[in-house]
Amino acid sequence: MGSLFTDGQEGKSVAYYCARFVSWLCCLLPDRVSDGVGNLLGRLTWPLVPSRRRRMAIENVSACLGVEAGEATRIAKASWVRFGPMFLEVMRFPVLKPRFLEIAELEGAEYLREGLALGRGVVIATAHSGNWELMGGVLAVAGFPIVGVAMRQKEAGFDRFINEYRRSVGMHITYKDNVREMFALLKRGWAIGLLMDQDISRRDGIVFQWFGRPTNFVQGPAVLARHQNAPIIPGFIHRLPDGRHRIFLHPPIFVDRTKDKEEDIRKAMEVVARTLEQHIRRYPEEWFWLHDRWKSQRD
Repeated sequence: MGSLFTDGQEGKSVAYYCARFVSWLCCLLPDRVSDGVGNLLGRLTWPLVPSRRRRMAIENVSACLGVEAGEATRIAKASWVRFGPMFLEVMRFPVLKPRFLEIAELEGAEYLREGLALGRGVVIATAHSGNWELMGGVLAVAGFPIVGVAMRQKEAGFDRFINEYRRSVGMHITYKDNVREMFALLKRGWAIGLLMDQDISRRDGIVFQWFGRPTNFVQGPAVLARHQNAPIIPGFIHRLPDGRHRIFLHPPIFVDRTKDKEEDIRKAMEVVARTLEQHIRRYPEEWFWLHDRWKSQRD
């Protein structure tokens, strides 16, 4: 008889069931206790973040927002600490789902309804700000046909776990490399949620001014929308002081369809990026400053 762990598949299953067990424990916690545990988890892990990464985040905050070092440090730390409560909220999806529409309010839902009524699908351009996982679930529970575009996790067991939870709240999940399915779903009238705030290679991005700095942006939202003549709706989520959330859906942005495709995409993405910048300036503690956002520009 061979070893129980010869091919690594059991290890993946262990990761899956460990995640389910942690989720079960989190579901036992009342809301306030969950928030307290999450905040404690975030504060305890902040010193474990590599010092190089912390310095980079503080420098980016200072450069983008024009604040002093002390305030930049506070914002950078807060942007990390918030992952604690966010993590526990995702783990508590089974008990939170029946209350999604109580713990999160929608502002601008009419823009999404009107966009979907056109019958050409909608691209929701969002960011790593607030609890974006919760945002997708709330929109799905509210009755919108939401597609979450996921990055495949390195650990197969956890990938299975997180996608099961996303689907359990009503989202359809596709992977970011499955572009063909995205186009097909958009054509069928779905709303495709795309995270559009991380740096990519210069070969795949477009560069324009953002926070007063040359910044490399993804083209995906505008490429999808232009192909289908669908609206782009910037959408973000904000955590309120009482622990509830507010989702902001902004007026639609339509991509021009001239002979200059590259310029059409650039113009649309600049408008989307300005909307994101305004949101981050309003709620700077909620954006993920620890991402190396200007890496491709340095390179």
